[in-house]
Amino acid sequence: MKPTRLVIAAAQMKFRTAIADNVSWIVEAIHSSAKAGAEVILFPECAVTGYNCDFTAVSAPEVNAALRSIARAARVAHCHVLVGSPTFAGRKRFNSMVVFDRRGRTVFCYSKIHLTAQDAHFFTPGNALAFFHLAGVPCTAIICHERRYPELVRLPVMLGAQIVFHPNAGLDSLRVSRSKRRGRDGIPIRAFENEVYYVFANSVGRQGVGQWSAGDSKIVAPDSRVLALANNRDETVIQAELDLSRAGRKYARDALQKPAFLRIHWMAMLAACRRQLR
Repeated sequence: MKPTRLVIAAAQMKFRTAIADNVSWIVEAIHSSAKAGAEVILFPECAVTGYNCDFTAVSAPEVNAALRSIARAARVAHCHVLVGSPTFAGRKRFNSMVVFDRRGRTVFCYSKIHLTAQDAHFFTPGNALAFFHLAGVPCTAIICHERRYPELVRLPVMLGAQIVFHPNAGLDSLRVSRSKRRGRDGIPIRAFENEVYYVFANSVGRQGVGQWSAGDSKIVAPDSRVLALANNRDETVIQAELDLSRAGRKYARDALQKPAFLRIHWMAMLAACRRQLR
């Protein structure tokens, strides 16, 4: 049965140099958040490896071993886990978000479609929108830079998504990073215009010489209210209880009906999205 309420956590993280150290922090956060009542926890983009690194030096076996450790933690904690990580298919490398259910099973993997210039040095773009279920609740996701592409949210919400998960890894000059602080990032607008919940988990602090991440992880309600907000300095895990009856998707549903001349085109696009998810 689909729940009417869901407790969600978002982890704000300082990346370590070693994968093992990142995984240790992730596993500890899973257990502590589950003990605090979280049923779902989101980690930042590339949380397994860190973001500002040479991904050609990262091997599939070590990433897969890290993901197995995270899957075990999800199973033991009986908690859904969404974590940013490189994934591999043959010689291709993707910037992905891997979804584990409460039994530690991989139930979905979304790969970033719109890559930054830095991403493009290492990753292949994905070619399917995110649409999956957690505890019966339809959800979607975007990764970092993709907040600039509203259709990546709108189309899955038209399909039924009530929660948007957004793993992020800021990599900006200090001036740009400061401009994004205290909610000045457009996220509440995206939640409002789709009438859905929005969960944003970011890295925080210095990301290398002259580069920073603004933190500001947050959980936003469908009416644009910020339910939980991290600061711009510290590792932390924020948490909120979501009343899913408030995520009615009204404006996305309205857009499917009017203007009438677009209905057939919206339906064709949604059919294409469903086919690509198979």
